[in-house]
Amino acid sequence: MRQRRSEETVRRLLDTALTAFTEGDFTLRGVTTRSGVSVGSLYHHFGSFDGLAAALYTECMALLLDALIDALERTRTPRTGVRAIVRAYLAFAGTNPARARFIHAAPNTAGHAAAIAERKAPQIDRLVAWLRPHIAAGTVADLPIPLIEMLLIGPLAEVTRRWLAGVPGIDLAEAARVLPEPIWRSLQAGY
Repeated sequence: MRQRRSEETVRRLLDTALTAFTEGDFTLRGVTTRSGVSVGSLYHHFGSFDGLAAALYTECMALLLDALIDALERTRTPRTGVRAIVRAYLAFAGTNPARARFIHAAPNTAGHAAAIAERKAPQIDRLVAWLRPHIAAGTVADLPIPLIEMLLIGPLAEVTRRWLAGVPGIDLAEAARVLPEPIWRSLQAGY
């Protein structure tokens, strides 16, 4: 019974934190007032307000990475893999704008970068494992993985940031249609 209540409190705090962030009141007071959970309980579960922010970021990022992995692992070639990643990333942003906004803002998470990286490492490892045979076969450029990530995810992150900011002319469906080829060419070996 106590563990279930604890899990419910954690869930309530995470959900409320996302709502508070979306409504422009991502503060300790904003979250505790909205959730009805005490500051002591928040600290008990997350260690600090920044710990709550890191947990929410980790959860949002895990959902995004799961969507990318699911899309990627259904493909065979690096070209179709790039297309799947582009579509999955932009679809995630379109259907989960609050979570995408939180990922791109990453408020109050700097002090938890190592823990966040550790939590997402298994998912990143799956993405990299999918890429490695294509790099070894010479179809994907043999670049350091962080550079591959920049070429693959960088354009998607920028489109998403601009779309979330309401920049005129940014259409996620159009981006999903036109970005796969240029992104693929940037990753193609010998390009």
